[in-house]
Amino acid sequence: MIYKEYPIRVEGSTEQAKMTTYLISHSEAMHIQERPLIIICPGGGYRYVSDREGEMIALQWNAYGYHAVVLRYSVEPATYPTALIELATVMKMVREHSEEWHVKADKILVEGSSAGGHLAASYGMFWKKPFLAEKVGLLSEELRPAGMILHYPVITSGEYAHRDSFRMLLGEKYEELKEEVSLENQVSADTPPTFLWHTNEDGSVPAENSLLLALAMRRHNVPVELHMYAKGGHGLALADERTMCADGSGTEKECTSWVALADMWLREVVLK
Repeated sequence: MIYKEYPIRVEGSTEQAKMTTYLISHSEAMHIQERPLIIICPGGGYRYVSDREGEMIALQWNAYGYHAVVLRYSVEPATYPTALIELATVMKMVREHSEEWHVKADKILVEGSSAGGHLAASYGMFWKKPFLAEKVGLLSEELRPAGMILHYPVITSGEYAHRDSFRMLLGEKYEELKEEVSLENQVSADTPPTFLWHTNEDGSVPAENSLLLALAMRRHNVPVELHMYAKGGHGLALADERTMCADGSGTEKECTSWVALADMWLREVVLK
């Protein structure tokens, strides 16, 4: 495995911003010579970056045969669009190293949990914005992710909003920009295929966030798969003992199936 940390610095970045690679070692003896790569954005309400939703998920994807990188993006006092530009910068870095790292350059996905799901989904909506291409020095088409995997994501700034996330993200521009980053209103035919999962019992980020996004994607004929689990609180990560919270919470056996379901979706929708 190639494990390496790269600092990420754009205008407004905080010292914590970095990308960590979890790349499966290449071997001429193996049939697979290039692999898809998943860029993982952990949650944390744009206040911090969760340790539970980064490395362990990356290692799980390695076990399924995918390369992965984890982005520890800038959070408050950094504000929008700093983290979004950092994610675009990571996409650029992965593309620039795709041959060296044996990555399928057209099969790079973004993944996120909770507020990290908002960041990943924002990227899925805004990849074609001219300012992103200008900031990182790529063509917009080169910034497009092949797909999105979103776990209990923050999506809407409306009735079902997790308002603390939006206040941390937008700071003094909360009122000015909250509609712009309410992502159910930003879906278009150019939004990449998306896998969503949420729990009906989520008491922090209501399940309506995923439902609103899925409905918007249906209206625009964007391929979407949504799994709504009956049980489970917010922030489950892998939902088993490997990512259990320090206090013993954060597991739900029923929800552990999401990785296998997402892998099946990837192979049938994105990677075929």
